[in-house]
Amino acid sequence: MKRLSLAIMFVMCTLAMTAQDGIQVKFQGAQPTISDFLTAYLEPTYGEDGECDNEYMNGIRNAWERHRKGLKQLEGDSFTLDVRNGFAVYEYKYREGDSEFLTRFEMCFWNEADKKHKLIGCSRWSYENDRPSLGQYDGLTFLRYDNATKRMIYSEAPGFEVEYDNVTYSLPRTGKDLILNKWNANGQKTQKTLKWNGHGFDK
Repeated sequence: MKRLSLAIMFVMCTLAMTAQDGIQVKFQGAQPTISDFLTAYLEPTYGEDGECDNEYMNGIRNAWERHRKGLKQLEGDSFTLDVRNGFAVYEYKYREGDSEFLTRFEMCFWNEADKKHKLIGCSRWSYENDRPSLGQYDGLTFLRYDNATKRMIYSEAPGFEVEYDNVTYSLPRTGKDLILNKWNANGQKTQKTLKWNGHGFDK
């Protein structure tokens, strides 16, 4: 319950921080790509004390920079960018004693039916020995990009409430639907598809 509260507090704080101005997306060409959304999302932000507010993104940020420069990833890191399908995924794996840990971050976007907005999904989950181990910054968040303002603003999940009780989400690399993964005590999971309808998801 404590970890769930931390995740909810994080999302609420993030929403409050960007509610007024949103995040500027810079791009070349007619439309932004997943690369442009990722670059804008990972841009460091700083508080009044000069401290970085999103330092927890440093692992993803560093892997993205190395990918852009064509450099080899650091040990334990992997990064895949699929511009054609509008999808990016970062993984960090390490071992500690008899346990194997994994952090997985995914980003993708959907073109909304009104042709004026795009919905960006960001999914981050931590695992220990192939089972979810919810951390402070884990969760599923959404941003809505406005073609006119060229900004994206954090948004509530469209059409459903994000669950955190033994649940993770998988973003689509192909297709348009979200997958809800419900984890059982034995480490097995059942899956439910949330169908994209052009402006949100049907349960």
